Amino acid sequence: MVGIGRRKMPSRRWCSLVVLAWFVSSPAWSSLAWGQSARPQRAAQNGGDFSNNVQPANKVPAGVILVKGAWSSASDSVTPLPEGGSVTNNVFSDQYFGMSYALPPGWIEKYQGPPPSDSGRYVLAQIRPADTFKGPARGSILITAQDMFFTPLPAANALQLINYMKDNLQADYKLEEPPTQTKIAGRPFTFFAYWSPVAQLHWYVLATEIRCHAVELVLTSRDTKLLSSLLLDMDKMKLPTEASPTAGTGGGRFPCVCQGLRARRERDCEG
Repeated sequence: MVGIGRRKMPSRRWCSLVVLAWFVSSPAWSSLAWGQSARPQRAAQNGGDFSNNVQPANKVPAGVILVKGAWSSASDSVTPLPEGGSVTNNVFSDQYFGMSYALPPGWIEKYQGPPPSDSGRYVLAQIRPADTFKGPARGSILITAQDMFFTPLPAANALQLINYMKDNLQADYKLEEPPTQTKIAGRPFTFFAYWSPVAQLHWYVLATEIRCHAVELVLTSRDTKLLSSLLLDMDKMKLPTEASPTAGTGGGRFPCVCQGLRARRERDCEG
């Protein structure tokens, strides 16, 4: 009986090996063991999540930055654009807003602003002293425009925008002058000032509304005498007669009607 038992043992081991081989070779077992189908898969097309071909179909040219949401707001070359302002012969002009400003002597626009943002904010000009400037102090002038219909802030006009900025200054900044009404080139503006005790920098902010946009003039320097001089120089600026911190229209041959949009914005802000 012992001899017979020993002769049967190898057959049992062979049976176990055969069963194990069947499980390993079975498509169902392979699927469970390796987490994928045993059937051959087609290579993923270019651009798929699991594609082995990572080459893009269309390459972005070198030196080009794609900015989502930045595009021209007119398809022709005649209609002026908010971002169409430029500095020529030391004079900044923007036909869309009907404004122009002769730069102070020795000041230039060294860099042009970025494309329009998704929230309708435009950098119209960044003005600063040239490297050869011999003045006693340095500063900067930033001219921007915010489309009041698309602003994410709870403001329906330039006056409300300035008040919001004043009420939401970061802790590092201190209010220097509360919002007050003033005039630049005979046009009404809202003015306020703040400063940084740590950086010893001062910001003078002026805002009015033209064509449903809050147009801001932001003067920055450590020297308040320079800022006061720049404020006086701003009086030479040319602006449309319709400019106002609360209901500016303007546009000349290209008028802009804001009343319908303004009513919606005011309802949104109040809500």
